Amino acid sequence: MAVPGVAIRGQRSLLKQIREALASGGPAQARLNVVVRIIARSMVAEVCSLYMRRAAGDIELFATEGLDPTAVHVTRMKPGEGLIGDIMRLGRPLNLADAPEHPAFSYRPETGEDPYHAFLGVPLLRGGRAIGVLVVQNRTERVYTDDEVEDLQIVAMVLAEMVASGELISTDELKGVELAPHRPERVKGSKFSDGLAYGVAVLHERPMAPSQLLSEDVVAEEARLKTAVEGLQSQIDSMLEGQAGLVDASYEVLESYRMFAHSNSWTRSLEDAVRNGLTAEAAVERVRSEHRARLGQARDPYIRERLHDLEDLNDRLLRHLSGAGHVARELPDNAILIGRNLGPADLLEYDRTKLRGLLLEEGSAASHAAIVARALDIPCVGRLSGLRDRVSEGDMVIVDAETGEAYLRPRNDVVKAIQARIDVRRQRRAEFAKLRETPAFTRDGAKITLLMNAGLDVDLDIMGETGAEGIGLFRTEFQFMVAEEMPRLNAQTALYARVMEAAGDLPVTFRTLDLGGDKVLPYLEAEREDNPALGWRAIRMGLDRPALLRMQLRALIAAARGRPLRIMFPLVANVDEFRAARALVDHEVAWAVRRGRAAPERLDVGAMIEAPSLIWHLDALLPMTDFVSVGTNDLMQYLFAADRGNPRVSDRYDPLSPPALRALEQIQRACAETGTPVSVCGEMAGRPLEAFTLVALGFEALSMPPAGVGPVKRMVLSCDREAARRGVSALLKSSAGSVRNEIETLARKIYLAV
Repeated sequence: MAVPGVAIRGQRSLLKQIREALASGGPAQARLNVVVRIIARSMVAEVCSLYMRRAAGDIELFATEGLDPTAVHVTRMKPGEGLIGDIMRLGRPLNLADAPEHPAFSYRPETGEDPYHAFLGVPLLRGGRAIGVLVVQNRTERVYTDDEVEDLQIVAMVLAEMVASGELISTDELKGVELAPHRPERVKGSKFSDGLAYGVAVLHERPMAPSQLLSEDVVAEEARLKTAVEGLQSQIDSMLEGQAGLVDASYEVLESYRMFAHSNSWTRSLEDAVRNGLTAEAAVERVRSEHRARLGQARDPYIRERLHDLEDLNDRLLRHLSGAGHVARELPDNAILIGRNLGPADLLEYDRTKLRGLLLEEGSAASHAAIVARALDIPCVGRLSGLRDRVSEGDMVIVDAETGEAYLRPRNDVVKAIQARIDVRRQRRAEFAKLRETPAFTRDGAKITLLMNAGLDVDLDIMGETGAEGIGLFRTEFQFMVAEEMPRLNAQTALYARVMEAAGDLPVTFRTLDLGGDKVLPYLEAEREDNPALGWRAIRMGLDRPALLRMQLRALIAAARGRPLRIMFPLVANVDEFRAARALVDHEVAWAVRRGRAAPERLDVGAMIEAPSLIWHLDALLPMTDFVSVGTNDLMQYLFAADRGNPRVSDRYDPLSPPALRALEQIQRACAETGTPVSVCGEMAGRPLEAFTLVALGFEALSMPPAGVGPVKRMVLSCDREAARRGVSALLKSSAGSVRNEIETLARKIYLAV
């Protein structure tokens, strides 16, 4: 017959007993001794022991019921040593009928554990990181039941939060114990948004307070959980059935996603945790932490992708439990936001006057969070592996988005060096501000038009401060990405009118929706694709679902109110696509005129050159367009067959290489021959050295993030375009994979500040 576990409900349940023991106060060791005694009695175990990890990495016995008490604070194991080390390393339970026979067993005579065979150990997890191990043992050879394993995991979760928060043991009493990382660390990642910042770590996924872990009414908590899970499942069912989006009815991956939401094992784990005394929210966090520990170490990309699905399910369930929208958190004055990844709406909900920087575990330079960070001029570093489990709320951190690094709990000398660099950047900003009203002419008299990329309301507020001569790219999809539901016609019209009014007489180029691919909206659920960059996105989505595109075009025409209007279509891959999109514009203008509404005073319709196919069909495309713009971000990834969102391949090419520069030169030459206005609106335009190269190739209009206008203008004012042209032209014939160093040398020779 199975030994009964923690399934005893009522006033004297295990968690309530632990809570009462903790409330009694007294010395830390005495309370720990009571806790392990209660657990041993409730689990009907002859031994219960608690191990904690020391700062040096050693694992120490901190309390025991059943082993020799003189071994407490004496028995220590090296990282990875013994069964305890295995549990710490793997982050998952170990259930053995005869522990001494296990090859990893490490015998410690001072503990007196010789008679004990049955062994169950579970990690104390915080954010997927083990800070200790809780063990029960029995003399008889037996395997603990699944219920007992589950019960001990729940107890371990509660202990982990209470220990780490200081509720169980104060910091002084645990001096030298690694409750959280404490040593200085330097983590290498990737630069997403340029800049430097120093401040206090604020976790986007805020840790749950111990007071929120234990429920007072198990029945009521079960009902809350059931309602939230049913609401989540219904939402996902509707998404899959196409009731919330504009997609076909069958997609294999979303079926898998729905399978997770309806998984009996997932819901059973949540229900068991609640029945054992946890709140519904604590149950979600307990299950989340277990998934992270189990799947986070997997090398298989498919398995790691399933972890992302589970993370999203947990987040959605927490939102259903809250029953309300996200409430903005109060930030310290120098906040550095830490997260695994963020959507654009997440970032915009924080107080931007206090947010100094952003550090992410995942993402890419082309991700939503990175684009918004650049628009807000917030330094951002991403792809910081394991970051969330290496930093605690309140840690001092540095965002070095010049080198793509993060410093966690930095030494004083590192802080002083960063502060000196921040002061230098501040002085440069002051210099750029002085150039705001200065026209951007090269030293030999060529006028370069400097525009800015935009997509947020905040961009309109800072346009005057940058000295930009207009908006060369307004990303209309941002309005859709930050909304909880699809913006209606009136909302779109209001935004576009606000943009035009803020710009005044300056030009604004509106790019139609560039959705799809990696920009999947919760209310416009799209099929996941093996290669989303080459999939159903941008103009392809607009032409396949013309109602969506026509509504946007109608909003743009209405917002213009007879003023000039510039519309640009993204990711045009062939002339037929542009011809079809242009026909929709003409149709909507005619629709407005028939109803007595004003047509735009001047209507310019253009295309983005991002697909390499257009480079060899410009003779057919350019006569149809009023202007074109080169989107170097996508153009480069397609030219080099390297996904810019994939960290394993995104750095395998340099845009300052002969193939890329020859392609750009060919575009510029074709536009010059036909008199077609052309600009560059990709990331290259906002970096001084790359912008120098574009000017040398003959481009006279550059659109960039707001923070890039000042540095690029300073470059233009110090540049001799003709000398640059001669030097860069010679490099186009190079056989090297990159000519970056040669271009930098050329730039310095003609007194360019780079």
